[in-house]
Amino acid sequence: MIELKINHSWDVSCSKARLIQESLRGCVVLRDGFANIEYVAGVDVGFECNNTVTRAAVVVLSYSTLEVVERVLFKCPTTFPYVPGLLSFREIPAVLGAIQKLSIIPDILLCDGQGIAHPKRLGIAAHLGILLDIPTIGVAKSRLIGTYDDVPETKGSYVPLMDHDECIGVVLRSRDNVKPLFVSPGHKMSIESAREIVMNCLTRYRLPETTRQAHHLASECKGMKEPEL
Repeated sequence: MIELKINHSWDVSCSKARLIQESLRGCVVLRDGFANIEYVAGVDVGFECNNTVTRAAVVVLSYSTLEVVERVLFKCPTTFPYVPGLLSFREIPAVLGAIQKLSIIPDILLCDGQGIAHPKRLGIAAHLGILLDIPTIGVAKSRLIGTYDDVPETKGSYVPLMDHDECIGVVLRSRDNVKPLFVSPGHKMSIESAREIVMNCLTRYRLPETTRQAHHLASECKGMKEPEL
């Protein structure tokens, strides 16, 4: 079981949540905190019952083969409102519940969302990584902050994602001629390693197999059709 290394209250106001972000942002480590990678896991979060229930899916895969070795789903009441920049407070309680059900501890977590590519440098991947003290990567389908140049259309091409003069991730073409992904380190992860790991988790889809499988599990349980691209 993965134990929480840091914990805080989730029943907080938006102003208190921002103070928590400020207190945690200095804990982010942007150096690789791993050696051999045996298992990687994808994390995806959705909502049901008019957003009153949060649904978190975690799928663990073999890093060498990308075969699924464990799938868990956890649901709990939604207790935090939808506030841009504070989504981790809305989503992480369910994610922690799902992670506690795992029997296989992954070496790396890839989250559907931001790492440090966040106004407070504390997207869901960074926040979760600090709480669990585990290496994490944010793999987002859209940009939250930052600027970037055009990305070549071929798979594997990437450009830096910049916030003023700071590089906060990369914009990565994960498949020829499809919209790029926004990859940023969460915790115990360098930008270059985050890009390499995401590339190693890609198959023929836009999303890495980790978060694609997690999305599939979450969507399957809600009766939704999985997008292929």
